[in-house]
Amino acid sequence: MLTTLRKAWKRLRGWRRIRFTTGGALFSAGSLAIGSAAVNTGNNLLFLLLGAMLGFIALSGWLSERILLHLEIRRHTPRGVTVEKPIRIRYYVTNRKRLFPTLAVYLFEEGLPEPAFISRVGAGESVVVGSENTFVQRGVYPLETLTLSTSFPFGLFTKERDVPLPGELVVWPRSDRRVRPSAPPGARGRPQFSDSSVGTPGARGEYRGLREYRVGDDPRDIHWRTTAKIGRLVTREYEQDATETVRICLDTRGEPGEAAEAAIEVAAALAAQAYRVGRPFGMTTCTSDLSPGGGSGQMERVLDLLARVDFDPSAPPLEPPTDPLRCVLVSLSGAQRGSYGAYIDPAASLGAGAPSYVHAGLSEAGGRVVDGSTVDGSAVDRRAG
Repeated sequence: MLTTLRKAWKRLRGWRRIRFTTGGALFSAGSLAIGSAAVNTGNNLLFLLLGAMLGFIALSGWLSERILLHLEIRRHTPRGVTVEKPIRIRYYVTNRKRLFPTLAVYLFEEGLPEPAFISRVGAGESVVVGSENTFVQRGVYPLETLTLSTSFPFGLFTKERDVPLPGELVVWPRSDRRVRPSAPPGARGRPQFSDSSVGTPGARGEYRGLREYRVGDDPRDIHWRTTAKIGRLVTREYEQDATETVRICLDTRGEPGEAAEAAIEVAAALAAQAYRVGRPFGMTTCTSDLSPGGGSGQMERVLDLLARVDFDPSAPPLEPPTDPLRCVLVSLSGAQRGSYGAYIDPAASLGAGAPSYVHAGLSEAGGRVVDGSTVDGSAVDRRAG
């Protein structure tokens, strides 16, 4: 019963809301004072003034109501945006009224600090307006309701109307953290990044088959004959050399916080490195898995996955779908790091230097890591410099 009442109140409140502005409050108080004086004195001039003031209020309410009616609004958000970088959200506004223009309307959304502003859109016309916002935390931000607000024409009242406009805004983690690649003795075949790993442009493996086109795929691989036949973009798919694939494993068993966010940004930086040198890469977490791929589309899919990931101490164990020796482990605890081809301690990125790889349980001095120390080598230092 209580839930039903709340929903009914939300619908009623979303239909229209009216608030006094400072000027409107003073004007209304003056109208009451004039009305009281007219009744007490019987002065016709005061009654005439009261009628004019009440008519002024009624005209303001009628015009503001016309302003907010019959507006068609579509929101356009970017595919994703990196944390701490400005994002511009666009609104396509069409005025479906036959005679009245729409003037001076603000568009507010919960969770977005900056509104968009419609200065004027004539009857039957369309305009594009936008707002620019910056997010300091990665994640998925739901967008549910757009609020139209205006104090037109006289600034006496602010009238608001809610328009359901479901959607979401995906804020990606940073991918520009410095992760110092290294290749110690005995690391042959281990995950690494270097100029020598850059493939020849346009190189292809064995032909596998056809699949539906995904954003970021090479347009040169589109199979136009099949595309024309079925009416959807279809692209050729090729086998990839497993030794060239970078599999990033992010262990999400841990408490949320600064260290967890650093781990996510380190994983994003590893994917960005693989993308820049042209190597296929995939991402595995405790609760999700993304098959290896390449190109900007794969990079966006990795960032989407990392934008939605949550750290949880009770998360299931990390289970990579391939040999762990061919994987890069990013973990706060370092559990099972000796089983992986490379291990990164994201806590090192919180310091002044960049975190570096520890390959196959080996320190850069060449000693075997045992409980954070080394045998026949110096202590592990995962910071650059």
